Amino acid sequence: MSISVIRHGTLRWCALLAGFAGAVSIAPLVGGRALPFLLLIVIVAGSLAMIGFGLYRHRPAHRLPWYLLAASVPLFATGAAIRALGLHPTWHPADDLCTLAAYLCLGLAAVGWLQPRRVTNARDLWLDSTLIGLSALLASWTFLISPILRHDNGFDTVLAASYPVIHALLVTVLAHSLTTVVRSETSLRLLQAALIAVLVGGLIESLTAADTIAVDPEFALVPQQWAYLLAGLAAIHPTMGVLHDADELHPHRSRQRAGMIAVALVAASLISVVGADLGVVDRVVICSLLTLLLVGVLVRSERAIARSMRSERRAQYQADHDLLTGLFNRAALLRAPHRYRDQWAGKPLCLLFIDLDGFKMVNDSYGHAVGDELIANAASRIRRTTHHADITARYGGDEFVVLTPRTRSDAAVLAEQLLSAFLRPFELSCGEIPITASIGVACVTTRPTEKTIYDLLRNADAAMYHAKEFRQGLTFHDDLRKPTPRRLHLRTTNPTSTAV
Repeated sequence: MSISVIRHGTLRWCALLAGFAGAVSIAPLVGGRALPFLLLIVIVAGSLAMIGFGLYRHRPAHRLPWYLLAASVPLFATGAAIRALGLHPTWHPADDLCTLAAYLCLGLAAVGWLQPRRVTNARDLWLDSTLIGLSALLASWTFLISPILRHDNGFDTVLAASYPVIHALLVTVLAHSLTTVVRSETSLRLLQAALIAVLVGGLIESLTAADTIAVDPEFALVPQQWAYLLAGLAAIHPTMGVLHDADELHPHRSRQRAGMIAVALVAASLISVVGADLGVVDRVVICSLLTLLLVGVLVRSERAIARSMRSERRAQYQADHDLLTGLFNRAALLRAPHRYRDQWAGKPLCLLFIDLDGFKMVNDSYGHAVGDELIANAASRIRRTTHHADITARYGGDEFVVLTPRTRSDAAVLAEQLLSAFLRPFELSCGEIPITASIGVACVTTRPTEKTIYDLLRNADAAMYHAKEFRQGLTFHDDLRKPTPRRLHLRTTNPTSTAV
């Protein structure tokens, strides 16, 4: 029963909206100025009523943009009505003052809806939107501003020429809104459609002022009437209550779309001025705007290149480093002989295999979070002890490897320093925990290769287990009398957990 009632109400509401749309479209065809003027009053009153109802019903957190929108509706209607009823000579410049005030309120409302949003790379988005605005201004100068200024240099002409500039600013705000919104918000989409209708109406008036086209005032009211109706519908939609909520938006695809729009607008603007009869002022203005567009495109390209380079460096870092400790991972360790073959040529090479004593008990007793904390702190102590020329890597779990171009005696000094670094207890979130380490060392004097690294890992691993078993702390592989066969920790995938 309730579902049928809801459907009946929805159908009745759609029929009412269709009736309004039909009245807006048919009224100028009937003839006369009375009917379009009365319809304008009804639509303005209805739009204000819907905005008031939406504010009362949905109670948005930020009401100021809606108040500004509500103020712009009667101001737009007043200015349009003065011109449509032929009262322009008597009431001038009240019509222009009302229209300018309406544009100001509408622009502030649009900026207010965008302001709370947290947008990644917002500067790049505003740059894209500005390029679109400059392209629109260039086209406006060619087709609207310059033809209007050619009539005379009076105040009315300058005032009429200022409207295309305002429209270009609104196009910038509209482009930014379209490129930053990813998720669908019906209320915002309706407001964007209303702004587009306002721009269409302003374009018709500017073309009329430039003597490019001749449109009856009754027909010129139609886009604005649609704008009022769309604004009212946006106010009564439930999404208007969350329209201004802060939202993290990642506009990478939208930015690419905005770039293509900017390029298309620039191309259209360049084509439009080919063969035109341009004066000195026209050439100066067009050259200035084209210069700004060129600078903007170059800046955008430079920022895109820099962003791409940062992404490549980040990807390379993540491919070579362990995310928990920041040390090199196993894959980077195995590539070290090839990467540092020139620096290590003719030098001895030692590998220190470090394993934390009692880590499994800590991990089992306090959980993986504390285990990860211990691993990170241990890696920090190892990093502070080693030198810049040493390759420090997390081999897996609680195992670390230091690959260093040192002699055997120098490697022994480094190993003793590492053991001393673990004498002080670790201050973790669960309290102080004493952890020691066992180190196995293997050295080679020949030119290192990938096979050499595997041999060093195998030998140092065996020496480390010997040191751990006999609690020696440090053992060199060449000091072992009988290499004890141990399991070899040469895993082929990176560790994803600290569990052992």
